[in-house]
Amino acid sequence: MAEAAVAQQKGILGWIERSGNKLPDPVFLFFGLIAALVVISVIASLAGWSAAHPTEIDETTGAARVITAQSLLSAENIRQLWVDMPKTFTHFHPLGYVLVVMLGAGVAERAGLFGTAMRAGVRNAPTALLTPIVVLVGMLGNLAADAAYVVLIPLAGIIFHAAGRHPIAGIAASFAGVSGGFSANLLPGQLDALLFGITEAAVETVFGDFTANIAGNWFFIVGMTVIFLPVIWFVTDRMIEPRLGKWDPAKAGNAAADEQTDRALTDGERKGLRWAGLAVLGVVALWLVFTFGPGTPLIDEEATPEARLTPFYQSLVAGFFILFLFSGWAYGKAAGTIGDHRDLVKMMAGAMEDLAYYLVLAFAAAHFVAMFAWSNLGLILAVQGADFLGNSGLPAWALLAAIILVSALLNIFVGSASAKWALLAPVLVPMLMLLGITPEMATAAYRVGDSATNIITPLMVYFPLILIFCQRWQKDFGLGSLAATMLPYSIGLMVAGLIMTIGWVALDLPLGPGAEVFMEVPNTVDPTGPAAAE
Repeated sequence: MAEAAVAQQKGILGWIERSGNKLPDPVFLFFGLIAALVVISVIASLAGWSAAHPTEIDETTGAARVITAQSLLSAENIRQLWVDMPKTFTHFHPLGYVLVVMLGAGVAERAGLFGTAMRAGVRNAPTALLTPIVVLVGMLGNLAADAAYVVLIPLAGIIFHAAGRHPIAGIAASFAGVSGGFSANLLPGQLDALLFGITEAAVETVFGDFTANIAGNWFFIVGMTVIFLPVIWFVTDRMIEPRLGKWDPAKAGNAAADEQTDRALTDGERKGLRWAGLAVLGVVALWLVFTFGPGTPLIDEEATPEARLTPFYQSLVAGFFILFLFSGWAYGKAAGTIGDHRDLVKMMAGAMEDLAYYLVLAFAAAHFVAMFAWSNLGLILAVQGADFLGNSGLPAWALLAAIILVSALLNIFVGSASAKWALLAPVLVPMLMLLGITPEMATAAYRVGDSATNIITPLMVYFPLILIFCQRWQKDFGLGSLAATMLPYSIGLMVAGLIMTIGWVALDLPLGPGAEVFMEVPNTVDPTGPAAAE
């Protein structure tokens, strides 16, 4: 039935689906881009493409050092490719960040903490506040990665049904919260570690050493949560549920009647949640001691005021690892899902198994990013692009709005958030830095665009699963029905995200601890002569 609906889909959604299905897997997409990059680098080298380095001065001439495009088929770059291949892969910044965080998150997920916490958060929600609670738990559930899709979304349908409301409205609201609000949250998490690792690599391709602050979008994603929640609430209660009409239980499939996800929490699960809460408080207290206690190991007392908290920011990856690990362990011991330390180790190993595909993708992405840097094309495009945009007179908010729209459009065809950012960041991040916009702001703008169109593309990996959840309740609910249901959410989130980003830039609000919208333009120099040396 679902296959027939897909085959018969016409119009723009059908075109998007057909076009997207022709794209290769993101891994081979990167390999194809590497091949294209090699060809372009040869042409650029022969054509003499060049740009003045924005931060370096040629000591001989006193002018900006001129950077020329390098062929990736040169003897030096071929040698670097083969000799440094292990280092290129293992030094890819997102790799270490994600592996560390997931070691802990994998325990919390497999022990049952994430699933139980989401069930506890929504199953006893007051009817009048059912929609916003489901949406908020969905946004917070992003810390649990895939668990939010497979636990919360079908559970939302059951809860709406139990409250006498249309179950598909519950599924739609939850899907919008989990996927449309993909970056919205009250705390940084795995996605922040992943994206800022790519941002860090992008900055270093042009400006050298740079340490990403994974809390650099903390205030911004809290703002997304505050803004997106009422948007999804309004769309659900005022547009989607009235459109779906009065719920007729006769439309439900047998699977819906047999669903047991809404069972009451057991005594063990309640005890586990209490112990997990105590573990969270303990880890937070531990980090406060490390930050403000004797010796202040997470504060650099000798640094400038702006850099004093740098060790604290850098410790957050380890902090989230410990937070997830100990809260998951505490839950599992109390709930009976973890017996001894061997179970804990198995859960950590299982989390690494789940990352097998990501490791393959990271290998391809790492080499694309590295080879882009070796060719100098990223620097040349960034400098020339910055010059063009600077001369255009466009304000910062307009540039960032354009990034949001481009990211949203690309998201329809390439679903992976990390894959898209690995493609865009090497050019966008340095280019915006040359215009005085911080890497954190560039990352924030990308996240807004990446979230808004997740819920309308059939190429999103969980889209078919959501369709199946809907068909449990309404057998004739097809792909077009799901896309049409989610389109108002997508438009609402896009408009709200654009307005929020423009307002954030206009008010110059901090994006997170130590992260601002604007920065001093890196020490650019005039490439024309000795005056540059001044």
